Amino acid sequence: MFSDRVLLITGGTGSFGKAVLRRFLDSDVREIRILSRDEKKQDDIRKMHHNPKLKFYIGDVRDYQSVLNAVRGVDFIFHAAALKQVPSCEFHPMEAVKTNILGVENVLEAAISCEVKRVICLSTDKAVYPINAMGISKAMMEKVIVAKTRSSSSTVICITRYGNVMASRGSVIPLFVEQIRAGRPITITDPNMTRFMMTLDDAVDLVLYAFNNGRSGEIFVQKAPAATIQTLTEALTGLLNVPHHPVHVIGTRHGEKLSEVLLSREEMVAACDLGDYFRVPPDLRDLNYGKYMEQGEVRISEAVDYNSHNTTRLDVEGLRTLLMKLRFMQAITQGKYIESEE
Repeated sequence: MFSDRVLLITGGTGSFGKAVLRRFLDSDVREIRILSRDEKKQDDIRKMHHNPKLKFYIGDVRDYQSVLNAVRGVDFIFHAAALKQVPSCEFHPMEAVKTNILGVENVLEAAISCEVKRVICLSTDKAVYPINAMGISKAMMEKVIVAKTRSSSSTVICITRYGNVMASRGSVIPLFVEQIRAGRPITITDPNMTRFMMTLDDAVDLVLYAFNNGRSGEIFVQKAPAATIQTLTEALTGLLNVPHHPVHVIGTRHGEKLSEVLLSREEMVAACDLGDYFRVPPDLRDLNYGKYMEQGEVRISEAVDYNSHNTTRLDVEGLRTLLMKLRFMQAITQGKYIESEE
């Protein structure tokens, strides 16, 4: 499907964008466009690859015109641009609105206007039962996407939703490693807190699966194992040969959950189990308010959500094996230092 096509990646200088580049640079895709605000990171990628099929666009998804300039002539879009850090979105919620909600509106409007064939939008487990501004903005992003699918018949728009990408920029694994290297205690919130564990390659696989199999408005979730924060610290300290490194429990931070949810009860009722993935069809009810206010669904009351407490739970050895699949951990255990899994 990608042969001689043009692919646009919004937020293409981030962890996900770089992972996609590694997949597609040697493929027969004709052109890969990177849209982002950071000219320094764009220049770093340009110097790293020296590939003529790479084209760089300085712009911001908040600005429709800069999005439109990048979208003209594009066949496919991977929309990864977002504000992802929980604390920054808590302090600046309107910035999350501008990027995560209005930004996707601009991308989809431009895609539909330019007759882009497929758009895959990246979401997060924090969009399910959200309790923080980042999750709320991503939940609204998903609602905008589904609403757009009601009015667009030519552009296929899908959502992928995944949990924490291990060792990605700004995540907890690089933080723990840095604390160990600096001789400081590892700061954990709650030893019993669980999180989905997913590699960057898994995230790209999920997006490509949705790209190849998705119909407009569908949400795709990859089944992922989870681990407690306690298990994560034991696995990391074991790999770095500091099994007795001090750990300091600081308590749950504002905006954090004890567990994360990838599919709500309502979605699990409708979800199709595809083996390694779940596919959730869109709620395409028309403007018949009775379906929202007067008609119920018994199955929803009986359903259970898909969360990091009830998925497959990794033990210390299993998590060590998964950690050693990461380029980040391979480098760290060999005495080299890189900032994150990119």
